[in-house]
Amino acid sequence: MIQRRDFITLLGGAAAGWPVAARGQQASMPVIGILSQGRSGSYASPAFDQGLSQAGFVEKRNVSIEYHWADAQYDRLPALAADLVRRRVDVIFASGLPAAVAAKAATSEIPVVFQIGANPIEFDLVVSLSHPGGNVTGVTSMGGETNVKRLQLLHEAVPAITVIIAVVNPTEPNSGNLARRLEAAGRELGLELHVMPVSTERDYDNAFEFVRNRRPAALLISGDAFLRSRLQERAALLLRDKVPAISQFHDFAMAGGLMSYAPNDMSRAAGVYVGRILKGEKPGNLPVQEATTYTLTINLKTAAALGITFPTDLLARADEVIE
Repeated sequence: MIQRRDFITLLGGAAAGWPVAARGQQASMPVIGILSQGRSGSYASPAFDQGLSQAGFVEKRNVSIEYHWADAQYDRLPALAADLVRRRVDVIFASGLPAAVAAKAATSEIPVVFQIGANPIEFDLVVSLSHPGGNVTGVTSMGGETNVKRLQLLHEAVPAITVIIAVVNPTEPNSGNLARRLEAAGRELGLELHVMPVSTERDYDNAFEFVRNRRPAALLISGDAFLRSRLQERAALLLRDKVPAISQFHDFAMAGGLMSYAPNDMSRAAGVYVGRILKGEKPGNLPVQEATTYTLTINLKTAAALGITFPTDLLARADEVIE
């Protein structure tokens, strides 16, 4: 029979003989769980990585990342969030409002950092912007106001067009608020605004057909993981049908859409917050940050193809012009 003291001696000798790599695994690095409403691989964000690096963390060097994508199927998010909780990740980064809501519902202990386009107070993510409390904080672009700004920019670019179709994903938690704010802004601008629910490819096809039948009309694409899908193809269709359109996504304008208007540095700020929490700060003590700068991109090649001449002052306000 091996006595306890002998067993400990044997165990210590065996550990000394383990390979260095095996012994190194005993001191595991912290794990970030990324919960994204987007499509697989869509959240490879250099800005987020830069924010983490600014806080002293580099993936695979001193931090590990687990990626969970919902592929724009929001009903999958609760199970994905629960899996990250089971894996006992150190911090959850929730990309998008549906992901943030799912993460908040899944845990009251693991810190959660969100990146959303809505007021987090309205969805019970935090109790206040300056003092979030609890285990959740993050960055927001206050999407309702941002979409109103996109509507104003689109109207400024094509003032002769009074029919605007706004596509909104009804499965996104903030969709009702977005629709109400767009409708109110449309009335103030004297526009005939139609909010169309789009959550399937068939819905998208119907919306495009509606736009074609109501020409001259313009299109506003709200920020949403599903609505971001196939943007290059959709930009080409809009160009073919001579429909001016604006989107949140920069790659829409790059692909031939008329305009995009997007918040800056949200991912970087989220990365910094995740790093600070890994160093021991409490999420409830980190104020929710609001996006303060935006990039307006105008595609002049598309404007020329559509016969649009941009007002001089609007063109001067553009941060990027594609010629």
